[in-house]
Amino acid sequence: MTVAKSLIVAITAVVLAQPGFSQAPSLSLLNAFDTTMYGRSKTAGNFIKIRGINMYYETYGKGEPLLIIHGNGGSISDFVYQIPFFSKRYKVIVADSRAHGKSIYAGDSLSYEMMADDLNALLDTLQLDSCYVIGWSDGGINGLLLAMRYPDKVKKLAVTGASLSPDTSAITEFVYQNTIERRDSLAKLPMSPKVKTVSILVDLLLNEPHITTDQLSAIQCPTLVIGGDHDLILPKHTLLIAQSIKKSYLWIVPGSGHSVPVFYKDEFNKTVSNFFNKPYRSIEGVGQFY
Repeated sequence: MTVAKSLIVAITAVVLAQPGFSQAPSLSLLNAFDTTMYGRSKTAGNFIKIRGINMYYETYGKGEPLLIIHGNGGSISDFVYQIPFFSKRYKVIVADSRAHGKSIYAGDSLSYEMMADDLNALLDTLQLDSCYVIGWSDGGINGLLLAMRYPDKVKKLAVTGASLSPDTSAITEFVYQNTIERRDSLAKLPMSPKVKTVSILVDLLLNEPHITTDQLSAIQCPTLVIGGDHDLILPKHTLLIAQSIKKSYLWIVPGSGHSVPVFYKDEFNKTVSNFFNKPYRSIEGVGQFY
């Protein structure tokens, strides 16, 4: 079972145990994670040495480049429903972020800025001066940072489930406390490379990011900001992100939690594709009536 599937299943199990909860998402969608070759392809996969790590990445399709970024504890295989869709039109680039998947990292700490810089170095090494970007969860944070730190690199950006801070101003109290409990449980385990890596990732969730709305206002590219109306990222926080970016659209998905790219895959793919394909429209003045 992949990290993405195991995480979603674990969260779903907790949710189903809550009083009054009667309807589960379609877990059959998760079966694809068990059989996919994404993230372990012998033909599409490559390693590249950048910034002190051996980063694993895969490429699919032809056309304008599209970078897709996974979240905390995830990997390339998280996008089992996006890679085949977008590779029909784009050259899709997906990578295991530092300390994730096959991109092994022996360091003691990790930051989102570090991972965003890794992605920029990957694009440089692939000789790509700019690309479209999709980011999910922590991948959305990395996408925002990529657009902030390297504005020429990002043509258009779509982020779902991103956040600006690690506390309950951005995430639900339940998820925040659950993450603290996970950190405390890890501290009781014998140290091993796996425990160390997971501990680094949990610490990242509890301590970062720290992005200000003023910093977001520097993003120049058109940006589609996405979140579920019952996302673990508070909808009001998702709205704040959209309001802080000059050229932004906001899409709050009804009846959805954090995993929009899985449980609302068709709507997600179509909406993001339309956003990439159509010119950004500034809606002001009289235009607000339309």
